Amino acid sequence: FNVEGVDELTLSPEALAGIFAGTITKWNDPAITATNSGAKLPAAAINPVHRADDSGTTENFTDTMNVLAPSVWTWEADGLWPDGLKGEAATGTSGVVQAVTTGTNMIGYADASQAGELGTAKLLVNGTAQAPTAEAAAAIVDNSPLESGREANDLAVALDRKAEGAYPAVLLSYAIVCQTYTDSATANLVKSYVGYMASAEGQAAAAEAAGSAPLSASMQAKVKTAIDSVK
Repeated sequence: FNVEGVDELTLSPEALAGIFAGTITKWNDPAITATNSGAKLPAAAINPVHRADDSGTTENFTDTMNVLAPSVWTWEADGLWPDGLKGEAATGTSGVVQAVTTGTNMIGYADASQAGELGTAKLLVNGTAQAPTAEAAAAIVDNSPLESGREANDLAVALDRKAEGAYPAVLLSYAIVCQTYTDSATANLVKSYVGYMASAEGQAAAAEAAGSAPLSASMQAKVKTAIDSVK
């Protein structure tokens, strides 16, 4: 976000959804001031920015709003922004970040690693204001169940966006490999590659290079068990 005179911002899911649905249009709306005691929120129009292109970030963001504030955000998760909603459209993450940076009283959504000097809002989850930290992102993975009906060592996570201690707007990436390979050389190469990705060293490298949130130690151990099962 980029709001004149505001350095920190906490939003309830309903307020966030209302901003992007167009039902909350002023920064000093009671739904926003209620969670930002002491902040000097201006009596100015909110200028929301959304993606113009088909985007996994948009699908993740709209799913978060639909899960946490379904009475306000009534659209299902989708990579394309709903037609008819007000707001500025920008192409790509860089376009959204640029629009929010150069505009006035703006708010948008993007990968936290790309936010730069912009403010990042905390979201109220179970009454607690959660910041988009690496720890809060890892917590949603640890505190969500695995998808049911999967094979052993399949670690697909059924994200619980209401999980305790977690930041809800998280997008997971997976490495998918075969359980069995026809030759041991290929199996060992795959295990070495994915094993490095999931290791503490590999996770730290990814965090530095791409801003991704490292897996917790407990999840790294589960991934190692799955990798060791590859033959």
